Amino acid sequence: ANTEGNTDVVYLIRIKDDTATERTITWPSGMVWNGGSEPTPLSVNSADEGQVFKLTTRDNGATWYGAEIYNNDGGKALWLMGTNGNATLGQNNRTAYSSPVQVPGTWNYAAHGHKSVWATKMDGTLWVWGANASGQLGVNNTTRYSSPVQVPGTTWSTTSCSTYSSYGVKTDGTLWAVGGGTQGAIGVNNRTEYSSPVQIPGTTWGTGNKLSAGVSHIHAIKTDGTLWAWGNNDYGTLGLNEEGENKSSPTQIPGTDWATVTSNHTGGAAIKTNGTLWAWGMNQSGGGGSLGQNDVVDRSSPVQIPGTSWSKVFRAAPYSYGGIKTDGTLWVWGYNNHGQLGQNNGTHYSSPVQIPGTNWANGASSGNYAAFAVKTDGTGWKWGRNEYGQLGLNNKTSLSSPTQIPGIWDVDNIHVRSNAGSSLAMK
Repeated sequence: ANTEGNTDVVYLIRIKDDTATERTITWPSGMVWNGGSEPTPLSVNSADEGQVFKLTTRDNGATWYGAEIYNNDGGKALWLMGTNGNATLGQNNRTAYSSPVQVPGTWNYAAHGHKSVWATKMDGTLWVWGANASGQLGVNNTTRYSSPVQVPGTTWSTTSCSTYSSYGVKTDGTLWAVGGGTQGAIGVNNRTEYSSPVQIPGTTWGTGNKLSAGVSHIHAIKTDGTLWAWGNNDYGTLGLNEEGENKSSPTQIPGTDWATVTSNHTGGAAIKTNGTLWAWGMNQSGGGGSLGQNDVVDRSSPVQIPGTSWSKVFRAAPYSYGGIKTDGTLWVWGYNNHGQLGQNNGTHYSSPVQIPGTNWANGASSGNYAAFAVKTDGTGWKWGRNEYGQLGLNNKTSLSSPTQIPGIWDVDNIHVRSNAGSSLAMK
């Protein structure tokens, strides 16, 4: 507090404490706020968040004037890079960028699809941009947007995007879908296209890495550990012990101990609570062996990839996967025509092979045939195809070994499901 004559200036700083209890503020009735209304107190669920208020009186406290002069809601900066023909970079243009460009604001969770982006903020609002020919942006039209536009609602949490449809889980556990449904991808027992979100039955859908969309199929885990799939089922993509019969409603894959899931172009992979890793679907694109079975035989039911200490699995490219073990080692397998497995070659691997290092934290696709991984120190590393600059290294040179991208990146927010030549990440 600074005092001078009749004037007092007080700075009130709010930061997270060591408990999960949300703190409220009751202001004096005589407060006059800059902008006309008092600011909304932040919750305390993030160690990064904070708020500073400047309070001023010029009459010994009879009247106070208040202003919020700092607000960090715990959100992250969202950066995109690469091709921009579908306006997926959110820059109000269709210019390609070979270095990361920021979308204004702070963000909570984001997913990059083939042609569109769905991203949530810390206040629970959902913002979308990109191509919209199938209504996959969920704003009740088919207009392309090159800057973020809001989808109604303030309780959005997790998102995922496929090629022509998009998905979001709200904080109440409900799951919503929008876009093209010709192969049953919307999950509401029809093949209708929707340009506004419709609810998929159920109120216990999981958030975070429990929701993943492929090209036209989806995998999702509920809070009870059950795993569900719907949409296109060519090659046994859904993991239901059959192939060729699409599903327009969520259908359960056996088991009640599924922890995390990811989808690629033609299948899926998931980790159970016991640390085992399982994969299913197409296994022979170009001889890739994306199921990690040391062969190129398709599987329509989950098959186990060796090991019992898997902690993360991610789609490294359309027909490739990456996985991280509890010891921090990073392993990759599958199709490798553009060096997307980071082995300094173009050789396909039908069994997991290791990328050097023991402090890997998370990974994701980085656009078409490229991968991105973050270490525990926040450094980001990219490799693979780069003809659009999707690696964010200020060039268009493809790389077959991990190369560091400048900046410190958020290990929990690199949720990319991209088929196109652009990608996103958060700092």
